[in-house]
Amino acid sequence: MTHPLRSRSFRLLFVGRSLSTVSDSLVPAALSLTIVLATGSASALATVLVCAMVPRLLLLPLGGAVADRFDVRRVAVTADLVRCATQAFVGVELLTSGPHLAHLCVAQAVAGAASACALPTTSPLVAGVVEGAARQRANAVMGVSRSVSLLFGPALAAALILLAGPGWVFLVDATAFAVSAALLAAIRSARAEPVPRRSIRADLAEGWAEVRARDWYWTGLVVHAVWNFTAGVLLTLGPVIAVTRLGGEGAWLAVLQAGGIGLLLGSLLAGRARLRRPVLVANLGLATYAVPLALFAVPAPVAAVVAGYGLALVALGFLNPTWDTVVQANVPEHALARVTAYDWLFSLAAQPLGFALGPLVAQRWGPGVPLWTAAALVAVACLGVAAVPGVRGLVTGTRGEPVPETARGR
Repeated sequence: MTHPLRSRSFRLLFVGRSLSTVSDSLVPAALSLTIVLATGSASALATVLVCAMVPRLLLLPLGGAVADRFDVRRVAVTADLVRCATQAFVGVELLTSGPHLAHLCVAQAVAGAASACALPTTSPLVAGVVEGAARQRANAVMGVSRSVSLLFGPALAAALILLAGPGWVFLVDATAFAVSAALLAAIRSARAEPVPRRSIRADLAEGWAEVRARDWYWTGLVVHAVWNFTAGVLLTLGPVIAVTRLGGEGAWLAVLQAGGIGLLLGSLLAGRARLRRPVLVANLGLATYAVPLALFAVPAPVAAVVAGYGLALVALGFLNPTWDTVVQANVPEHALARVTAYDWLFSLAAQPLGFALGPLVAQRWGPGVPLWTAAALVAVACLGVAAVPGVRGLVTGTRGEPVPETARGR
């Protein structure tokens, strides 16, 4: 099999999306440190983060419809240019007059809206430049890039702030988005058949119909939402338990580093694995997230907690490229961005709910109750997909490529 990085278009896509991913990982850390150092106010930080998150969530389905209706490459380029402008504005302001909360809120809201259009474009772009069995390896390479960005992005942001100041972090961020836009503009991508011009509402309804028509897909969205909800519970209660009962901040940092390494290893594994039923195996693997939830609930020794969390994130790193490959093989290209947008919407919306409910329940009944409940919930949801006929029936060919549903008589 020819490696996808031998293709010029995929190399451009890989570097461009990698720069965008690094930029996305820099922003939250840079915003957090900038606002806390300038104001010392947690509420100010929460306000800016909410302004960035809400437009992204609300506009994701619309972003998918826009990417399907128009040239997906142009949508991706435009989104990167908008994010370049917003981060450049913030950087210049920080270097000249200092942070203004209202300006930061508006800039991050606009950037969040652009991100809602950018997120659904990656899968159609991969499908447009890579064909057949090579897509699994292409998605795995993209997964490795995401994992590395999540692992080192916050540390890079902190280092830049300490060395040069927060303003330069946002200018570096803006430059990365600009280079990404230039690279994506040079891609030669196969275009799907033009989508008939009609109302946005009809486009959204058609995208949702594509989701509902596949039991393996909509049940997968439920599983992914449950996983992200339980992750929200762990990410809020885990640091408190680590600091108070497992030895301090170093224990939590070790957990996060193990998770980043696990994501990376899972992505690398996905590039080489050839499974007959990849969606079934990948979703069953997500059930391992019950392990760190239970270990924190006990709580177990630090070494066990670190190992359990790393193992669970290996499963997540394996799922992401595997899922992307199967979706690209089975969803019509003209609807791929809309279907992907619904996936992002379910996943991104569920985690803040875990952020909110985890501490609320822990305050009343102690952290063990929400952690054990989350462990049971994620185990039941992830193992339960084995009962779905479409999940069991989704198979790959002899070379590891997903077999489209039409080829299986559906």
